[in-house]
Amino acid sequence: MFDNLSDKLDKAMHVLKGHGQITEVNVAETLKEVRRALLDADVNFKTAKEFTNTVKEKALGQNVLTSLQPGQLMVKLVKDELTKLMGGDTAGIDLSGSPSVILMSGLQGSGKTTFSGKLANYLKTKKTKKPLLVACDVYRPAAINQLHVVGEQIKVEVYSEEGNKNPVQIAQNAIAHAKQNGNNAVIIDTAGRLAIDEAMMTEIADIHKAIQPNETLFVVDAMTGQDAVNTAKTFNERLNFDGVVLTKLDGDTRGGAAISIKSVVNKPIKFIGTGEKMDAIDVFHPARMADRILGMGDVVSLVERAQEQFDEDESRKLQKKIAKNQFGFDDFIKQIQQVKKMGSMKDLVGMIPGAGKALKGVDIDDDAFNGIEAIIHSMTPEERSTPSVINGSRKKRIAKGSGTSVQEVNQLMKQFNQMSKMMKMMQGGGGKKMMQMMNNMR
Repeated sequence: MFDNLSDKLDKAMHVLKGHGQITEVNVAETLKEVRRALLDADVNFKTAKEFTNTVKEKALGQNVLTSLQPGQLMVKLVKDELTKLMGGDTAGIDLSGSPSVILMSGLQGSGKTTFSGKLANYLKTKKTKKPLLVACDVYRPAAINQLHVVGEQIKVEVYSEEGNKNPVQIAQNAIAHAKQNGNNAVIIDTAGRLAIDEAMMTEIADIHKAIQPNETLFVVDAMTGQDAVNTAKTFNERLNFDGVVLTKLDGDTRGGAAISIKSVVNKPIKFIGTGEKMDAIDVFHPARMADRILGMGDVVSLVERAQEQFDEDESRKLQKKIAKNQFGFDDFIKQIQQVKKMGSMKDLVGMIPGAGKALKGVDIDDDAFNGIEAIIHSMTPEERSTPSVINGSRKKRIAKGSGTSVQEVNQLMKQFNQMSKMMKMMQGGGGKKMMQMMNNMR
């Protein structure tokens, strides 16, 4: 995510490294590179120019704090301005009303139907809502079928009317159906076009006027860059939507849409799509995204994802097993499966400060755990619960059954033993000692 932009901003900041103070010359040189990086990322020219002018003004208008080097100060200023540019505060979604009605809009191919499903799943799992998905694309039967498939996948009801070609009527009937059946959130998926046209704008405006939704979200493909920003502007002039959803952000190495859409349209980005799975949806946090763009990671989001996946009761049971030296491969594979639920490996690595830069060029595949899982699944229940029984002949059998080599089985055994020792140490006084050492280093 935003790999190209992150690399170029990192290089731009290097200009100030080694300088004892900020001067007009070295600031101008640094910000010239920052502006070039933003333009290469497909950020709107006016936005990029205003951004660098603001940073320059702030950089030259203050003395460098004694605890900060010029390079560090510039990173802080760029981070603060990036956060402000992308919206500043995190924008919530309006779930008032009974039911809450959310209208989805956007061009065909932007990921609108898939995102409707992701949002329904998010409301169901994170907000304990009972959502209803509504198929209002009366022109493409494939869109209605797709929504039904998505609904089945996440176990959410889908409302559609065969033969009815009036999307306004379908939307109104769906809301009435929701009230009768206890659905407290209604997500209306509307028709998209390959390009903006008058008929499309009139239709979505008519639906909006008839149902008066709590939220109108504009869904746009982040990978289209400035085209995404321009399309959002045209839609907003007609529809006055409440917020933007950026899909396919996991494949966007530039980041132009995410950075400039708020300043151009003056509407917040509310959600981002970060993958194909139904749980690949995140609330957009401008400050956290600025951290990630500047290679600082996003520890808060990483911890939140971990807390969502790791069960407290299971954690307590695991701690007892570690204390009694009973941690086995069954426990290990449970941990792997929980980590996999947290999202794509590349995305998770990007949340760890410095890891993205350290692993630059390394292909982090979501299938990275497949070999490990195959080895563990080739073990007998006794071998998984008591790894110490695994001898040479057993290793040969395990390697053959998993399609791996004895060397790979040995490597996994070694890593497992090292991890077990570390976990045991953290359970004892080692954890406290480590914390004391870290506190003393501050």
